[in-house]
Amino acid sequence: MKAVGKHVYGSLYGCDKNMLADITFLKELIVKAAEVAKAKLVSVEAYSIGEYNAVIGVVLESHISIHAWPNLEYATIDAFTCGRTDPEAAFNYIIETLKPKKYTKNYVDRSSEL
Repeated sequence: MKAVGKHVYGSLYGCDKNMLADITFLKELIVKAAEVAKAKLVSVEAYSIGEYNAVIGVVLESHISIHAWPNLEYATIDAFTCGRTDPEAAFNYIIETLKPKKYTKNYVDRSSEL
């Protein structure tokens, strides 16, 4: 099998609620995570709906996103990329920056039978 994409995602518990509430900070975090992953950033969009924030970075190779609930000190990370990029590096950078008290990390090799 030939790997066509790598997907790293997880949940973060016990994050700083001020960081999670700061949309500008989260957008900058996505920009830096894309750099660390060696991905080419196309755009970054941010949305706030009540107490929920979403920041999605579209990269040429796919996406990196953070979904945050500041009031719960909880966030999720989703990094999926194709090619010679490193979504795990992006995931780890976000973890190092947000410093959750605990987190889960999942890895999926998106493979093809081509």
